[in-house]
Amino acid sequence: MEQKLSIGAVLKPQGIRGEIKIKVFLDSAEDLKDFKRVYIDGAEYALLSVRAQGEFAYVALRGVADRNAAELLRGKEIEVFRNDMPELPEGRYYIADLTGCEVVTSSGEKIGDVVAVTPARTDVYTLETAKGELSFAAAEGVIESVDTANKKIVVNKKRFKEVSV
Repeated sequence: MEQKLSIGAVLKPQGIRGEIKIKVFLDSAEDLKDFKRVYIDGAEYALLSVRAQGEFAYVALRGVADRNAAELLRGKEIEVFRNDMPELPEGRYYIADLTGCEVVTSSGEKIGDVVAVTPARTDVYTLETAKGELSFAAAEGVIESVDTANKKIVVNKKRFKEVSV
C-alpha cells in the first residue's frame, strides 16, 4: 500500500500573507485540522492554521510567508503519511486502496481493474477492461465485497449491468 495519500490540491494563493486555497479530497475540509504536517513536492510543511469552507480550505503553512512563496505551490498535490490518516469505519476505503483492484462477478468472471474512483454521492468507479474503459456507479447492491489486502472487488453481475456505462 502507498506510504503517502493525497488529501488535496493547491488551487491558488489567498491574500498577501502566504495563505493558500486548497481543494480538499477528504470527506470534510474540517478534517484538515487533524493534521500537524503535510507534504508538497516531498517537502514537509507544518500547518499553522486551517479555515474550512465547504469543500475548500484556506491554509497557512510554516515557511510560506508571502504571496510569492504561495504562488510556487499552485497546482501541487498535498499529501500526508498513511499513518497520520484516521482509521476508517467498516465499509469505507481510501481511493488509493481501491485503485488497482481487480473487479470480478460473484461467479468469478473478471470484468476489469479499477483505474480511478470519482467521489460523489454514489462513487463512480472507472475500470480498464479488455474492451476499453467502463464506468459504474457504486449504487446499492452493486458491490458485494471489497478486499483491499488481496486487491479484489466482487460485484453483483445483474446490478452491475444495470449501472455500468
